Amino acid sequence: MNRKVINIGLIGFGKVGAGVVKILQDSKKFIGEKIGSPVVLKRIADLDIRTSRGVKVASGVLTADSNLVINDPGIDIVVELTGSESAGKKLILKALSKGKHVVTANKAAVAGSWDEIFSAAGRNKAGFYFEASVGAGIPVIQAIREGLAANRISQIFGIVNGTTNYILTQMARSGRTFDGALSEAKKKGFAEPDPTLDINGSDSMHKIAILSSLAFGSVVRPGDISVEGIEKIDPDDIRYGKEFGYTLKLLAVAKRTDGSVEVRVHPTFLPDSHLLSSVENEFNAIYVVGDLTGPIVLYGRGAGQMSAASAIVSDIIHLGQRIVRGAANGICAPWPGRKKGAGLKINCAKEMKSRCYMRFSVVDSPGVLAKISDILGRNGISIAQVIQKEEKKNNIVPVIMMTHEAVWENIGKALGRIDRLGIVKRKTVLIRVEE
Repeated sequence: MNRKVINIGLIGFGKVGAGVVKILQDSKKFIGEKIGSPVVLKRIADLDIRTSRGVKVASGVLTADSNLVINDPGIDIVVELTGSESAGKKLILKALSKGKHVVTANKAAVAGSWDEIFSAAGRNKAGFYFEASVGAGIPVIQAIREGLAANRISQIFGIVNGTTNYILTQMARSGRTFDGALSEAKKKGFAEPDPTLDINGSDSMHKIAILSSLAFGSVVRPGDISVEGIEKIDPDDIRYGKEFGYTLKLLAVAKRTDGSVEVRVHPTFLPDSHLLSSVENEFNAIYVVGDLTGPIVLYGRGAGQMSAASAIVSDIIHLGQRIVRGAANGICAPWPGRKKGAGLKINCAKEMKSRCYMRFSVVDSPGVLAKISDILGRNGISIAQVIQKEEKKNNIVPVIMMTHEAVWENIGKALGRIDRLGIVKRKTVLIRVEE
């Protein structure tokens, strides 16, 4: 099927949108040669049409009305870059309902409305691409969907938020407090003015929901995921973890076991020898274990204008190639042969298991370890290592333990009892451990 031109409509003209426009303009000939047909940016919609984005746009292209993009019968691909979950979802579904192919970076909309979006794409024989929703320019979506398609994936570990990784790296290197490291991250442009969704784990939650839904063939919704952020991390725990040979990361975890999946986001100690332990500052990495490939790691900058724009334009190119070949209507949802409801069970938090790091703040007196160990043992928690530090403040000393694998529900019960003991003076610090 010969096409004279492929028309693009862009909704959302922020930093990433401006980056997309720049690539489409600067690499016009290169992109056209890759697709086999020229690409034209026919229309751009954004509520703010007055602010300069640093790129030139032809007269008549920019509009404040997104309907002029979606309802234009000549537009083949709609690129949705609003950054809003609710508005983005509506625009995606509306574009798909018109039979238009959609490219997006909207992780919250993709994660929160997976079934609805893919059902709409299928009904209307439209392509839906979302590479930029996880890892920006790191091609992890394509790797799982295509490069690892022959593999039964058993595990995904992801450092998928550059802000939190930068903060934890600086806390580890210099002993800075969380607040001090966050302030530095803002000054250097690695944290948003309001970084709440980054530091509380929500950003990572949406990303691991997408990756696990794609990898395991069971829809993992954000509400299925146990989430804990890094706001309460103390540099002392990072230092003590290092003494055991571990590095602290905010880790997005997805594991498949017999008939079930567990998905979680939380601060995690990884062995210093783990491939992800050396990922520092604003960089991201995703560690995927396939039954045929074994472990692989995808690494790079997981955010930034041009990194995200690269992923968007790559999706445009992939879609464009299929449109030129007349194959775009054959794009279907992941796992099309799996019957609805036939996926894996999603485990709740209390069923999950892991090793744990625990720091108890106790009075310096005989018998403390025995009392703590007794409660742990009664709840099926075995101690692997223990250190009692000589550091003493107001007759309170830290006792640090590493446990063997234990059920989270049992860990919670044990710590609830331990923290009520008279010898324990502060709430116990608990950090998960993965190998």
